[in-house]
Amino acid sequence: MRIVAAAALYFLIVFGVGFLLGPVRVFWLEPRLGETMATLCEAPFLLIAIVLAARRLPGMLNLKTNLTSLAATGIGALVLQQLADFAVGGFLRGITPAEQIAHLTRPAGLIYLALLITFSAMPILANRPRWWPPNAQSGAHDQ
Repeated sequence: MRIVAAAALYFLIVFGVGFLLGPVRVFWLEPRLGETMATLCEAPFLLIAIVLAARRLPGMLNLKTNLTSLAATGIGALVLQQLADFAVGGFLRGITPAEQIAHLTRPAGLIYLALLITFSAMPILANRPRWWPPNAQSGAHDQ
């Protein structure tokens, strides 16, 4: 049950930030800078929200930081995010699911796709044990 709560809260935090930033990007930045540059301007703020939320959630919810729990949190949040994205796109912007998917082939969509991948992987990346990956400290320095 904690995994479901973590996925839902992770989704809500990051989606909330994106929901607040979206109108700034669409109505203010895109007309001035174009879609790709506007998306690039928004991306660092979303990335900060992703990293901070992923890093803090396990401690807030007393979630185990094993690979299974963290992966389930990221994947669950991604599923919720995609459902919300299709709903918001359809209801607020009048965009069909096919148009939303086609958007991912354009430069701004590729930036967004990279953020989605980062979003789903960040619970693992932000909470990996200090010793992982094994032997990360050995190598060229040991010679």
